[in-house]
Amino acid sequence: MCRLLGFATAGSNTNLNGVLGMQNVRDFRNLSEIHNDGWGAALITVPDESPYRRDGGAPTPETGTAIYKNTIAARHDPIFDELANTPARGGLWHLRLASSNLPLILENQQPFYANGLSFIHNGDISDDQGRNIITNRAFPVDPSIVQSTGGRSDSAIFFAVILQYIGFGFALDEAVAQAVRELRKSYPKSSYNCMIQSQDQFIALCAAGREVTSKRIVEIYDQYGRGEQARDYRVLRYRALGGNDDAQPKGVVVASSGFDQRAEDGWTRLENDQRAEDGWTRLENDQMIVASNRTGEFRVRSI
Repeated sequence: MCRLLGFATAGSNTNLNGVLGMQNVRDFRNLSEIHNDGWGAALITVPDESPYRRDGGAPTPETGTAIYKNTIAARHDPIFDELANTPARGGLWHLRLASSNLPLILENQQPFYANGLSFIHNGDISDDQGRNIITNRAFPVDPSIVQSTGGRSDSAIFFAVILQYIGFGFALDEAVAQAVRELRKSYPKSSYNCMIQSQDQFIALCAAGREVTSKRIVEIYDQYGRGEQARDYRVLRYRALGGNDDAQPKGVVVASSGFDQRAEDGWTRLENDQRAEDGWTRLENDQMIVASNRTGEFRVRSI
């Protein structure tokens, strides 16, 4: 049970503070008072060094990938500020609240990374008796693919199912959709809110089995005097990133609730010679954002 944040830009480096605003970044980080079971980030970058240069080893990369994970809370980790200022053309950020008493070990911290993909998830994949999918040895997923994710949790299994469908030949967005359909056969009420990125794409999915916040989450938030922030716990919202010409979006940011996400907080564009505001918009259940981290173009589709 976690908080998710991700963005894609029009192929050029920016940073989280520039995408979200420093106050919103602070508010997101402060959610780790509750989501205090570790955190992580995955950044897709445009390296300063010219690509494909041979220097005795492998050619220099056209795209850089950086993964950071820690078992301590984000608000206690000074690296958070450093990464929030690190240039990237896309990124994923994850604040963890461990589900079903899964162990607080580095292997279960997210983002997971495999086959050039980084992945984060908010949900507890369990049945009505509270039995987590990790105890279900009959679930049809290749154990070697689960092992390749580096994780040992329900989220790692979810990622592995996506990787299986990619192996079957599905495009990334459809592989995510197929994985949710497969998992829902056995775990229909679980939450599959997630984000995944490659060197070319960023995808954010809202797929909550129960849109009403569970009693356990409300109780946890109430302990910190922040019960109101649990009201829309499973909601994801997105906002277009503005361009220099105020005409076309230059990317998108998607985030879990928990900090101020007003409809009027966006960039201003021209539409039919009139100025229009692109603020935060709710991503409806069973919808996903499919974005390019090279052009900044994005669309919304249903699963």
